[in-house]
Amino acid sequence: MKTIILKIGLTLCLLSIMGSGCEKSSDNLWTISPDSQSASIHQEVDGVEFTFSLLNEKGEPATVFNEGENFSFYFAIVNKSGNKLYFDPDFAYYNDNDFCKVYSSEREDLGKPFRALLISTVGAGAYPFNTNESRVFEQQWVDNRDSIWSWEKATYESTHRPYLKKGNYYTGFKHRFRFPGEHPVYTDTLTFKINFKVE
Repeated sequence: MKTIILKIGLTLCLLSIMGSGCEKSSDNLWTISPDSQSASIHQEVDGVEFTFSLLNEKGEPATVFNEGENFSFYFAIVNKSGNKLYFDPDFAYYNDNDFCKVYSSEREDLGKPFRALLISTVGAGAYPFNTNESRVFEQQWVDNRDSIWSWEKATYESTHRPYLKKGNYYTGFKHRFRFPGEHPVYTDTLTFKINFKVE
C-alpha cells in the first residue's frame, strides 16, 4: 500500500513539475479601461518595473478626458533588479511601432504625436541603468513645438496632432525589452493597452 501511495505521489509531483513550464505565457497582456479600478498599468518583470498611463492636464493618470483637453503619454521603467543593467530605448524610436499611437474604437489609425528623426548608433553600454534608477518618457498628444528635441538615443519632432473629438479610443504597444548587463534581463513580449474615452 505504501509503495502505491509513493508511486502516485511521485507521479503527481513529476506531472506538476512538467506542467509548470507550460503555464508561463509568452505574451503578457496588461489592459486598462475607463471602468478599471486603476488608471495606470503598473507591473514588474524580473526586477524591472514598468508603468504606462495617460495623464490629464493636471498630471494625474486618467482614462476619461473632456473634449478639448490635452493628455500625455507616460511610460516609466525602474531598475529594481539589484543589478547594474544597460538601457535600450528602442521601443520609443521606431516609427513603425505602436508606441504612443492612438486608434479610434473602429481601429482607425490616428497616428503618433511625434516622429523620430535621427537615431544614434551608440550601443546600450553608453546608457547605464543602475539599481533604483528610472527612465521616463512623457509626451503630450497635442504638441505645438516647432523645435526638435532629444530623448536617449534619438531626436524627435512633433506631428502636430489635433485634439481628439468625443469618442472611444485606445493606445498600446508590444515589445520585448532588453536590458544587457552582467545579469541581463530579457523579457517575453509585453503588451500594454489603454482604452480611453473623450466626452
